[in-house]
Amino acid sequence: MPVFAVVLSMLLTGSLPPLRLHPANERYFEFRGKPTVLVTSGEHYGAVLNLDFDYVRYLDELQSRGFNLTRTFSGTYRETPGSFKIEHNTLAPKPGRYASPWIEKGGKYDLDAFDDAYFRRLKSFMAEASKRGVVVEYVLFCPFYEDGLWTVSPMNAQNNVNRIGDCPREEVFTLKHLKLVDRQLAFVRRAVAELNAFDNLYFEICNEPYFGGVTLDWQKKVAETIAAVEKGLPNTHLIAQNIANGSAKIDKPDPNVSIFNFHYASPPDAIRENRGLSRPIGFDETGFKGTADAVYRREAWEFLLSGGAVFSHLDYSFTIDHPDGTAKIVDPTPGGGGPEFRRQLSILKKLIDGLDLTKTRPINARLASRDGGARPVIGLVDTGKPLYAFYASAGPRAKFSFMLPPKAYKIEWIEPATGAVVKTERVDVLDAGAETVMESPEYRDDVALRISVDAG
Repeated sequence: MPVFAVVLSMLLTGSLPPLRLHPANERYFEFRGKPTVLVTSGEHYGAVLNLDFDYVRYLDELQSRGFNLTRTFSGTYRETPGSFKIEHNTLAPKPGRYASPWIEKGGKYDLDAFDDAYFRRLKSFMAEASKRGVVVEYVLFCPFYEDGLWTVSPMNAQNNVNRIGDCPREEVFTLKHLKLVDRQLAFVRRAVAELNAFDNLYFEICNEPYFGGVTLDWQKKVAETIAAVEKGLPNTHLIAQNIANGSAKIDKPDPNVSIFNFHYASPPDAIRENRGLSRPIGFDETGFKGTADAVYRREAWEFLLSGGAVFSHLDYSFTIDHPDGTAKIVDPTPGGGGPEFRRQLSILKKLIDGLDLTKTRPINARLASRDGGARPVIGLVDTGKPLYAFYASAGPRAKFSFMLPPKAYKIEWIEPATGAVVKTERVDVLDAGAETVMESPEYRDDVALRISVDAG
């Protein structure tokens, strides 16, 4: 029986839960019986709402790289050609090629009538992702960053037959306009019910709610609605909340929220500041640092080796004409991606997959600085093996000092861009109270260090 058929059978019989927090380490996930982190380099969130996008070829590319995540916007928000200077933006469908959750009638939408064709496309996308082991972060809403985006929204009163949504864009996602809120929550209930059978799913309340006037009480209402609907359904799915760009300390987490997402989360301070939550922390969008690979590769290594559970790179090489991610990315598109970056990111994914995440935790080492001092470096230790992984980007050499338990160890220096082991040595640690010093070979951009018990 095909793997997908086995998984589907297990899900339907209730023996396999949807993506969930791992019961042995709730900073990470369990998916289809295995501990996991979610890693991807994915398209600009228009796979479902853009009718011209070939999501099968797109998902094939993610699977080929060993990636297990994609973000997709629900269709309550879309962009227009030229938005944010993005060339060939998948989130900006051509005229007549926009898939909205609501039926369009004579050029206007009916917020009381859902489009069954939209939900068929959505569930087809979910099924194709499931076959390939790809988890979908289904983003329910997104603020309208500028007036032009609000002008084309079905929720704008000028675009719907219900004459609902006669308000400024900054008030769309508040509790000020109850008729509009009612329609938003009706959509949430329909989407949650339609997707309940899928195990490869979690919901994000709203993309970047810290823009455009989105209020916390409105976000809380959406999360409560998701939870209430699923109480009467077979499956329960995780809910994510997008907290901030960069970092912020979460003081009063919503009890219905399990995943806390940050955009542009470099350096990975969000993990350190929120470690006490014991929940997955996600780096949910990259960009605005040019089109080269090295900066985004560094962000991925630093975040995941600091204990992050999600790394979602925004990859602009996926377009309508190149759904396999082979489009050339040129300025002024505000980010990077492409086949070479995905190859590099897959190296990191394989390293993380080699850890037992139920026994993995962040750990500190010291990295000698050029001025003769030392700065802390965060890495991961799998205490079950044990196996240690560290990363450095300040060259041309890295000198780590670290206290290891007495054993014989294999030291491997890895080039993150290629995965090549560029130096191997053996170290015998005899004194439990002494630091072991390890010096890398010379490198250009970055280097990774893997320390494992020497079996031979």
